[in-house]
Amino acid sequence: MDKHIKMLGKIKTREKFIEFMKLYIPTVEDSAVKAYLESIAAWTEDMDGYYHNTKKEIPQNINWDFIASLLYIGSIYE
Repeated sequence: MDKHIKMLGKIKTREKFIEFMKLYIPTVEDSAVKAYLESIAAWTEDMDGYYHNTKKEIPQNINWDFIASLLYIGSIYE
């Protein structure tokens, strides 16, 4: 089983979500989907800057595992 799949159900932090994405993205074959996921991962790494620049509060209690599961399952669901 791929390392990113083993992470599902255990992703509690932004850092772990980014780690998941870095393992997951190389497994995606569709170049458009891959580019989209790369953008999500890059934005997630830099999201503090976005919130600072827009003077918005950084969301608390983000369910990173749900987001990871949603992205992964969306790529394999029939």
